[in-house]
Amino acid sequence: MPKSMWNSAWALLVLGNIFWSMNVVLGRAVVGHVPPVTLAYFRWTGAFLVAFAFAWPHLKKDWPILLKSWKLLVLLAATGIATFNTAAYIGLTSTTALNVLLMQSALPLIIMVWAFALFGERPTTRQSVAIILSLIGVGVIATHGSVQALLTLRLNRGDAWILGASVIYGIYCALLRRRPDVHPLSFLIVIMGLGSCMMLPFYVMEARGGAIIQGGWPSYLAVAYTAVFPSFISYLLFNRGVELIGSARAGQSMHLMPLFGSILAVIFLGEAFQPYHAGGIVLIAAGILLASGRLPATQPAR
Repeated sequence: MPKSMWNSAWALLVLGNIFWSMNVVLGRAVVGHVPPVTLAYFRWTGAFLVAFAFAWPHLKKDWPILLKSWKLLVLLAATGIATFNTAAYIGLTSTTALNVLLMQSALPLIIMVWAFALFGERPTTRQSVAIILSLIGVGVIATHGSVQALLTLRLNRGDAWILGASVIYGIYCALLRRRPDVHPLSFLIVIMGLGSCMMLPFYVMEARGGAIIQGGWPSYLAVAYTAVFPSFISYLLFNRGVELIGSARAGQSMHLMPLFGSILAVIFLGEAFQPYHAGGIVLIAAGILLASGRLPATQPAR
């Protein structure tokens, strides 16, 4: 990578978010070819194997500190790696990539709620209004703009999975402030390895039920992409962005995902951009603009 790009925080963050956005699009594209638990398992197992050689020198030095925080690391791996990603891929089997991308725009505001619940960090009036606006926007997207669906609280099954995944991921992001003070690669390799182990029994159950990878080499290439680009490389780019401009500002880059992902979903999946998508993203964007000055630091695990 050119030195000028490595020293440009937003160039790195933009590239990382493009990889994350393509992950959602690919997750939708391989529905019916790659089972969701299988995809999540091989994504993080593959990322662990790719990252191990890079992380090993740091892991040896940081191991004593990591062992002291093993309970927190297990919780972070369970929420940010194993549960979130598996639930998100399950949700993609019955909703659109556009819905997933737009609904995940509310993540910083969900994180704000968890920061209050876990640490008593009270939102300001401005932040409270932001939460309400963005949650209304999520509701518009999840109900496909249908007043009747809103009144009867009947959500698409996939949308419900994505909302649940986002709530769980919010726990992970809120708890990141407590992570041990070690090299980013040491932290990353441990939670990836723990998350992979947690998913293994569910992958075995899915495989024994007859769910296997189909579709030939395109499906395997899709799995390889998720292991390398949105998992390992995007994390490296994001970590460098944090080093250059700080975690709070770098965390705001996750709002680029709906923009990039919507374009990719329309181009590669032929999904139509509906009026309710526009209405939802306007409300979510309004909430983000209100809250952007005081959002807690985040490190996406896409």
